[in-house]
Amino acid sequence: MAKLNPMAVALAIAAAPLAASCAPAGTGEPGAAALTPKQAERLEKQLAGKVPGTPISCLPNYRTNDTIRVSDSILLYRASGNLVYRNDLKGSCPGLARDSDIMVVRQFGSSTCSGDFFHLVDRTSGIRGPTCVFGEFVPYRKPAGNEG
Repeated sequence: MAKLNPMAVALAIAAAPLAASCAPAGTGEPGAAALTPKQAERLEKQLAGKVPGTPISCLPNYRTNDTIRVSDSILLYRASGNLVYRNDLKGSCPGLARDSDIMVVRQFGSSTCSGDFFHLVDRTSGIRGPTCVFGEFVPYRKPAGNEG
């Protein structure tokens, strides 16, 4: 019978919750963490009546005027009443949904692109939080002739 190394067992037990937190929670969308009812309502309200388009890799800064934090893994960038870009982050960004921390985006050029990094900074203490990674930007538009 093989003898287990107690240190290896302790390390495996300690690392299990960390590894599990990296896995996406199950919803209907791949890679999206489960939303609370309030988050789901916010997302639905912003995307209501809009249809998704072809994802784009980069979003020029001049295209948006409002960032909406839906959850720890979903950001919305509102360009107008008819156009919203959805960004499903590449992994979760703990604390993003709180909307109290400051988002500091590491940007190279005049666009924010899939794979670019940002991190959160606590507004009160100035302590840097997690580093997060943008996914692709999916445009959601109101269909032509639907001004309602």
